[in-house]
Amino acid sequence: MILGCVALVSVVSFVCVPQGTQAARPGTIRGRVELRRPTSPVERRPGVAELGSPAPRDVPNLLRSVVYLESAPRGAFETEEGGHAIMDQRNETFVPHVLAITTGTTVDFPNSDRFYHNVFSLSKTRRFDLGRYAAGGSRAVRFDRPGIARVFCDIHSHMNAFILVFSHPFFGVTDDDGRYHIDDVPPGTYNVIAWHEGTSSDPKAASVPDGGIAELDFTVR
Repeated sequence: MILGCVALVSVVSFVCVPQGTQAARPGTIRGRVELRRPTSPVERRPGVAELGSPAPRDVPNLLRSVVYLESAPRGAFETEEGGHAIMDQRNETFVPHVLAITTGTTVDFPNSDRFYHNVFSLSKTRRFDLGRYAAGGSRAVRFDRPGIARVFCDIHSHMNAFILVFSHPFFGVTDDDGRYHIDDVPPGTYNVIAWHEGTSSDPKAASVPDGGIAELDFTVR
């Protein structure tokens, strides 16, 4: 299952709490994502001015995964206000390589290199072409639809990135060790999915206790 095909608009129902009863406390889903076949970076073409000694640059962190609830708890859509996020262009890479945001978020694309970039996407989630702009410049795009946007640079073919747009805030990005956490999840049972480089795991059930923690690990092949 690919995230771009998932609208993420269903909700999970909960039983009402009687008057005088203490409200249920949110919990956390956490765990680790193991990648069986990590993606290799695409090598860039050396520039003429480099004379055989390419300038140092960031290596895209291709090990990042995104873990998210397949269905949102009731009320998750009432707090959506978007916000701002940044996807930098630095040493001919997009940083971060994977960005997870909520609908309504505006993403800034600053150019931190010494040369021109041209950021674009042909994805149905959000089509855009920012045109060429020089070092120190920045342009922005607002994402209003859930799904996945694949991002490229029209000048540097090896540059690519992913922006995952959710209509709820219940998702997390893995760290350097593949660990993730999704906080403030209302008690209940949910289907959870791990995504990496366009590949999604099968949904796995996680039961979040009142104010507690649900442990859930994934393997993405």
